[in-house]
Amino acid sequence: FSADNDFARDFETLMEKSGYRNRSRFIRDASLFFAEMQQRGELVDMDDDLTVEGHLVVHYQHDHANGQKLLVDLRHSNLIEVATYSHSSFKHSHACVDLLQVKGSAENVRFVISELQNTPHVDKVSFVTAPHREQGCC
Repeated sequence: FSADNDFARDFETLMEKSGYRNRSRFIRDASLFFAEMQQRGELVDMDDDLTVEGHLVVHYQHDHANGQKLLVDLRHSNLIEVATYSHSSFKHSHACVDLLQVKGSAENVRFVISELQNTPHVDKVSFVTAPHREQGCC
């Protein structure tokens, strides 16, 4: 690809600060990320009925039942499909984290995130959308 002199000069630094050592992989990942944002956007902007997949990450206080009960209920609800679930404890930060691989409509995923964010003793909720491809390995 071609670039102006200033960009070309700063490209290596940009790549390294982003954690990459390989230019081709950096350009590939940046291109895929940009295309995903242009085509689908952030979860908040997606059409309600668009099916999304990704990882829901929930940090909470395990010794309070609210967060844990909501997560158990969520895994058995009809709002989203939970393909995998794992639980870990962060000893240093004194928190638990649950990682759920989920699939559902953008509207339902947004609703679930909102409910979790408004649950006492849930400290942080993140959602990482999976890139969408028309074909591939799975």
